[in-house]
Amino acid sequence: MSIKKMTKEELELLSNKDITNLLLEESKKPLNTAELFKTIISLLELPAKTFENKIGDYYTSLTTDKRFILLEDGTWDLKSRHTSDKVVKIMDEDDEIEEDLVKEEEPEEEIEEDNYDDTDEDYDDNAEDDLKDLVVLDEDELELEG
Repeated sequence: MSIKKMTKEELELLSNKDITNLLLEESKKPLNTAELFKTIISLLELPAKTFENKIGDYYTSLTTDKRFILLEDGTWDLKSRHTSDKVVKIMDEDDEIEEDLVKEEEPEEEIEEDNYDDTDEDYDDNAEDDLKDLVVLDEDELELEG
């Protein structure tokens, strides 16, 4: 059944991500976030202010759904239609974007390992001798000396 032939009531039973999936399947081409969300608002007959109020949440929901990919040109498509050389990965919650270039991989820089050794090889047995004359004072004794 075409999404355009579905009733408003049938569409209301679907999530925005499910409607997006149907829209992308039927469009046969990638669409940007605004196009997709405006279509959903129109199909569900929601008020126009919904766009401004909910576009951020909608974008976030697309980034977390494994069915969709964000392409280099900023459009969304079904992941099943693409190879990974044109995919943009969304990193963490910081909204950083990193291109995933599979066709030409650059060698990673080797990370210098920390040569810190936790063993007690350098432990100085004479260190205890240095502390033998140490005197610990509490606050009351410090006040008496001052």
